[in-house]
Amino acid sequence: MSQHAGQVEPQSRPFLGPGPGPGRSAQPTPPAKGKAEAAIVVGAADDVFPLAARRALASLNREAARQRRAQRAEQSRRRKAKRTVAVDSSRAKTSTEALRICVQQLKWREFPTGRHLFCDIYWHGVSFHDGEVSCASQVNKYPGMMEMTRKINFSRAVRTMQELFPDEYKFYPRSWILPEEYQHFVDQVRLSKENDSSWKPTFIVKPDGGSQGDGIYLIKDSSDIRIMSSLHSKPAVVQEYISKPFLIDRVKFDIRLYVLLKSIDPLEIYIAKDGLSRFCTEPYQEPNSRNFHRVFMHLTNYSLNVHSGNFVHSDSANTGSKRTFSSILAKLSLRGYDVKKVWSDIITLVIRAIIALIPELKVYHQIYIPPGKPGPTCFQILGFDILLMKNLKPVLLEVNANPSMRIEHEQEIAPGVFEYVPSPVDEEVKVAVIRDTLRLIDPTLKKNVSQTQSTEYSAENDGEDTTESDTQSKAEASSGAVQNWPPLCLKQVFPKYTRQFSYLLIVERIALLFIRFLGIKGTFKLGPTGFRTFIRTCKLSNSNLPMASVDILYIDIARRWNIIRGDRGESGMCLQAFMDAIFHMAQRRYKSQPLRQQVEALVNFCEYQLEALDEKHFLHNRTPDLKPSLTMIHPERPRSGAVSNVHLLNRMSTSNRLLTSSLPVSMDKQHVKSMNRRGIS
Repeated sequence: MSQHAGQVEPQSRPFLGPGPGPGRSAQPTPPAKGKAEAAIVVGAADDVFPLAARRALASLNREAARQRRAQRAEQSRRRKAKRTVAVDSSRAKTSTEALRICVQQLKWREFPTGRHLFCDIYWHGVSFHDGEVSCASQVNKYPGMMEMTRKINFSRAVRTMQELFPDEYKFYPRSWILPEEYQHFVDQVRLSKENDSSWKPTFIVKPDGGSQGDGIYLIKDSSDIRIMSSLHSKPAVVQEYISKPFLIDRVKFDIRLYVLLKSIDPLEIYIAKDGLSRFCTEPYQEPNSRNFHRVFMHLTNYSLNVHSGNFVHSDSANTGSKRTFSSILAKLSLRGYDVKKVWSDIITLVIRAIIALIPELKVYHQIYIPPGKPGPTCFQILGFDILLMKNLKPVLLEVNANPSMRIEHEQEIAPGVFEYVPSPVDEEVKVAVIRDTLRLIDPTLKKNVSQTQSTEYSAENDGEDTTESDTQSKAEASSGAVQNWPPLCLKQVFPKYTRQFSYLLIVERIALLFIRFLGIKGTFKLGPTGFRTFIRTCKLSNSNLPMASVDILYIDIARRWNIIRGDRGESGMCLQAFMDAIFHMAQRRYKSQPLRQQVEALVNFCEYQLEALDEKHFLHNRTPDLKPSLTMIHPERPRSGAVSNVHLLNRMSTSNRLLTSSLPVSMDKQHVKSMNRRGIS
């Protein structure tokens, strides 16, 4: 028993270190477990609590701190929930009325004449450039989308994909661009007829800048094309006409589906679960010389058929000349058709079509909203016009950057006197699309939605029973913005189905290479110095392709594409020309494989060289303390479908992640050996 006054028996106090020796203080040594478990001095006797009491006190302190954090988070959430989202609708045009209804339903605030102060969302009626947009806002248009959905540009984008993936892009009719491909069109038609005398095709001519059916006509032969001289000022696209469409009540119809492109980096696509079916107003007959001129029989455009005496305005979604797509699917289901297969084919078509648009859109985005600089966030509702063939296979007619979101229609109340009256069918579909688009891009829910979805994408891919509506409801509930909304009418299809379509992103990877070497800010074309830098950096010059040949290749391809695009006074290589050069070098370098494997091999090789260069720069510039774990991917080894740690383009965009895939075994042995000698594996 110790003789010191006030000292606790050894068996009843925790061990506090060695006892006081000669010349040492009797103060106990605090334990090394931090402030929460430090010895507590009690009164003058310097007494301490037992270990169990100190642990309990630390637990209480942690719980109190957690409650304070939760209280602060709740206060912050309530402040955000109280903030009213501001929408500038001054340039909404045909979307004005539907947008107004949606803003009122969401209890947001609309500014129909604009606002000098900051707005959260700007709704443009035509293009990204309709007006000034705050850097921290969202705008419903992408730069370049209007240009890329024009008939000629879209046909070129799809044709590039058809060269690499011919089976995957059969959903778009064979097309020729006039006047530049007129002779090619004539030759192909002649050869096809010589090979098959029973082939009697019909073609449809569409002006490049036409809309609402304006200027469209049918032909049987290339000699029937009207006024070839005018094509130089008004270029057009001629396509194979689908002469055997699926009919309902002996009438031809098409489908207008609304697609939300929520993001291009990363790619995020939603499809509306319902759309519109627009019917012709005359019974269909296969085209012949006697009925070519009957547009009400062959063209499904609403803007044309609405002026037919047979057009039926109906308040029912199941009847009339404009109906909901869901009513058509219900009718098909009753007839025993596989409706799920129809939807699956349509989803596939939409994803593949948007993947064809993404490379050029990324170039436009890079020019107008450079990464690392303040700029608005973009989203856009697109209108897909789809025709069902007799076997119910969907065919893409065109993509509209500015689909009409009008929810009323013209009605003649007296001879020559028209007025706009509500259209219940349009309102049912379009209001739901706009409202749920706004719900998905709600700035007060942005953080919560992204966090929730990131945990459920994998769940969707693994087949778990979770839906976009559940995700959105959780996000709205976590922010206090819950209302009795119906489930989302927009179904997410990408990145939900990334695994099935990631191999198609090879052209996007080419676009990212192009963007990296653009050099001059604000330009759409790669100069000769940038192209030579690309060749040298990626080590593409060798005995088979000396730099002199590189210069000739650049001049020939750039000049040809500038003539094709009508840029005769401009120099430089556009993205399409750069892709042409990539295809040429791939075919020259890897001669024994199909074009897709050749291009993939060349792109993989370029990415490998750029990644090795970036790793070298990083290691050279790193501080002595850093010991990063860096992984290099050998170009001859298989790569997974979506490698996320490739960072060769991080200077251009912190979010760019290049997809990679396996190279053919016959990779250029000379380059592989040189890499192995450098110790890269």
